[in-house]
Amino acid sequence: MKRPLRREFIFQLVETSRLLRTYVDQRARQHGTTRAQWGVMTRLRRQEGLNQASLAELMDLQPISLARLLDRLQNQNLIERRQDPADRRAYRLHLTPTGRALVDDLDEVRTEIAQDLLGGVDEEAILAALGALATIRDQTRTTREDRAGMPDAPGRTA
Repeated sequence: MKRPLRREFIFQLVETSRLLRTYVDQRARQHGTTRAQWGVMTRLRRQEGLNQASLAELMDLQPISLARLLDRLQNQNLIERRQDPADRRAYRLHLTPTGRALVDDLDEVRTEIAQDLLGGVDEEAILAALGALATIRDQTRTTREDRAGMPDAPGRTA
């Protein structure tokens, strides 16, 4: 039985994403961190000084989940919270020298992962996949925003 192409693509994308998350989790654990912590530190290196609310939104995390991650990172001396000079209730997030060294070291792991998993894929195919993923990401955001204002379907509870 032939499966509809778009439906099969979404299935394969979700399955690949799950496998990739598990693989990256295993590699992160080998370096004393988690995939989630690695993601937070990478984002902070790119955008040093974000506040917690902005970081949660960028990472599509619930603020309480991010707060727990940040607590762990702070306890490990990988990040620090600095008082926001414009808002005494808020903190700006920064990598510590130890956190910066770890995320820099993890760049080599990211390179190894990319080579292990994409070594046999040519650049043209990677560019096409990146374009498709960008379109899917944008469409997902748009659809999610459109549906956020819709009432729940009959029989569904919030």
